[in-house]
Amino acid sequence: MGEINWTWGPRRWTDARGHDFFVVRPPDDRRLRGCLIGGAIGDALGANTENLPMEVVYERHGPAGVTDLPAKPDITDDTQMTLFTFEAVIRSHVRARLTGRADLTDVTQNAYQRWLHTQKTPWDKARGPSTLDEPDGWLVSHADLFRRRAPGLTCTSALQEYARTGAQATITKPVNNSKGCGGAMRVAPVALADHDPAVVFALAADNAALTHGHPSGYLSAGVFAVLVHQLLRGRGLLAALDVAVPPLVRCEGHEEVLAGIDQAVELAALRDPSVARVEQLGRGGVGDTALAIALYSALVTDDPNHALLISVNHGGDSDSTASMCGNLVGALHGVDRIRPDWVERVQFRDVIDRMVADWAVETGPAAPMAQEWFTRYPPS
Repeated sequence: MGEINWTWGPRRWTDARGHDFFVVRPPDDRRLRGCLIGGAIGDALGANTENLPMEVVYERHGPAGVTDLPAKPDITDDTQMTLFTFEAVIRSHVRARLTGRADLTDVTQNAYQRWLHTQKTPWDKARGPSTLDEPDGWLVSHADLFRRRAPGLTCTSALQEYARTGAQATITKPVNNSKGCGGAMRVAPVALADHDPAVVFALAADNAALTHGHPSGYLSAGVFAVLVHQLLRGRGLLAALDVAVPPLVRCEGHEEVLAGIDQAVELAALRDPSVARVEQLGRGGVGDTALAIALYSALVTDDPNHALLISVNHGGDSDSTASMCGNLVGALHGVDRIRPDWVERVQFRDVIDRMVADWAVETGPAAPMAQEWFTRYPPS
């Protein structure tokens, strides 16, 4: 498939690092919808089998393992946090329009404190330095988000630490030494934040470092966001890797992430996917192996639905690997290639569709200036 021609907006801003900040969007939303809905579908496919041995999965689902969404396809914290990341991207764009600076990482920190509140943490214990009496914005008004969906302990403890101290974790001042996949599984929307893949890499790594301090935890997020960035522009996966790997190898501590990528590409070239080959890549509980499994599954088949099933049928962190695979294949193939019944049934599809539409409005030629819009997406 040829590359999409992107329309460049007239605005030019800087982010908190002083980088030029351009926001662009494709002329249609099929790839973006595919990315976000595909991620939610993968998340729901793996929600009930996370870390179960395949023997148990076969007992529950039959000899082929997981082959369909459950009757009630609930998402987990993976999709919750991805939605709050997307909200942060929109709100940072609003902030940039009003102030000239996007400050995406700061805006994302606030978004994740709102997510923490949905996980049964009282607002006065979750908000951190914020002086708001209640969390603001449209997304947090959805009552269905207020449910614990197996949140990662690393994410919740890091966000609780920020709420307690007000000290934001960074790559150079890490909150822990975790390489868990919770930093990478949520960053797909960061692909929208800039035209420059090097900036996207840095923003996604900074995002993951808010909660995960090991290089394999935040560098895997940088690679993943750049892959999504390139796929949304119509590139293939191998071409996207050619863009994502150079900023990776310039970073200290990149070895595990690079080794996982190399192994995923080598195994995918053998074709004939299997559970055994997926499990050669690891269990997906850490950033480098989650990225490797998602990448392998997306590379080894041209069918996005098959890729999702490959990525979910293993004895590890199946919801996160399938969610990340869904982000990749959805961005690669577009929502129209994903099974319509899955698209129709997955939880929060209406929220995703509304946010994609809102992103188009926010980045369009007549961005809203009414107070109603700033109440929906406050610039903070």
